[in-house]
Amino acid sequence: MTIDTCNFKDLKAIVRVDFNVPLDENGKITDDTRIRGALPTLKKILSDGGSLIIMSHMGKPKGKVNAKFSLGQIVDAVSEKLGVPVQFAPDCAKAGEAAAALKPGEVLLLENLRFYPEEEGKPVGIDKEDPAYKEAKEAMKQSQKEFAKTLASYADVYVNDAFGTAHRKHASTAVIADSFDKDHKMLGYLMEKEVKAVNNVLNNIQRPFTAIMGGSKVSTKIGIIENLMDKVDNLILCGGMTYTFAKALGGEVGQSICEEDKLDLALSIIEKAKEKGVNLVLGTDCVAGDAFSNDCNTQVLSVKAIPAGWEGLDAGPETRKTFAAAIEGAKTILWNGPAGVFEFDNFAAGSKAIADAIAKATAEGAFSLIGGGDSVACINKFGMADQVSYISTGGGALLEAIEGKVLPGIAAIEG
Repeated sequence: MTIDTCNFKDLKAIVRVDFNVPLDENGKITDDTRIRGALPTLKKILSDGGSLIIMSHMGKPKGKVNAKFSLGQIVDAVSEKLGVPVQFAPDCAKAGEAAAALKPGEVLLLENLRFYPEEEGKPVGIDKEDPAYKEAKEAMKQSQKEFAKTLASYADVYVNDAFGTAHRKHASTAVIADSFDKDHKMLGYLMEKEVKAVNNVLNNIQRPFTAIMGGSKVSTKIGIIENLMDKVDNLILCGGMTYTFAKALGGEVGQSICEEDKLDLALSIIEKAKEKGVNLVLGTDCVAGDAFSNDCNTQVLSVKAIPAGWEGLDAGPETRKTFAAAIEGAKTILWNGPAGVFEFDNFAAGSKAIADAIAKATAEGAFSLIGGGDSVACINKFGMADQVSYISTGGGALLEAIEGKVLPGIAAIEG
């Protein structure tokens, strides 16, 4: 069953969304992208004449009630976006009566799922090394099933539209699906779009294929880098990773971020790229600062000759040209992670050069997928979201999909 072929008339649908939106100190939403992303799915259910139970997590309350992470703060915003009043259930596990009372066209938002440790299925207050941990984990697994059954009991149909948590086997993202047959569980529109975008990049490659991987650590991206080696023509590695490679190649990197224990790994990536005929593009110069701040003193230096007391904070002018050349003419582009500390305006030029080159290639017919929190924040900062093909809502989920891993939230529905 797909969301398009399902008629929700007189059905209660429980929908897992990702409303983990950023809030300011007054509890006001600073970026409502995730709410807007779920609207097509939610509105389809309501326009069919169904009733809607919305569930999400917010933040990391670690299985405890914490007012700072209450979804009660976003009720008004969700009401406004949906155009109907939204009721609120202050306890997601005790919402049976409120759900049963819903009439067609009515909406109920459940309180933060992660106020219950059963959502994530991790024992609370016991160390992994503790001999009793294994037993506690088994008991928690059972509790998680019961929690998922409670959530499932509120509705006739389950819809998962939370790609951002699809890589987690949580009660609301995967376990709950066991309570519904194949005709009563489905992916929402946002999830369908995300799955299609990832498939486009990994299984429907138009060449040349250029991937741009940023971020501070090689270690967190190694699985993705290795999976991409068999797929890409050009692989740009930028951001903080630059300095681990520079040091591995015999350079001096000053105070730059550098994983000293990953120098051999960096060299093996360089070798692997040669073996596979991948054009590996690394930074050659950088904009260095004498402090980690927007207003520090700066100079353009070779990435292999950064003096003590200085750190590389952005890609230099020559590197920007090299990156742009590797993106130019590409037909498939994947971007995850900025080229520098783009949050500081004085160190955003490297990331902007990448964004400009991607926008140009997209205008010439390339399919460009931007994903991972920082890259999305980056493209939004530059006001260029409408100049790329697709912006993914899932950071970790997107990266695991690119690594070739099965995502539990999708497997629970598609099998």
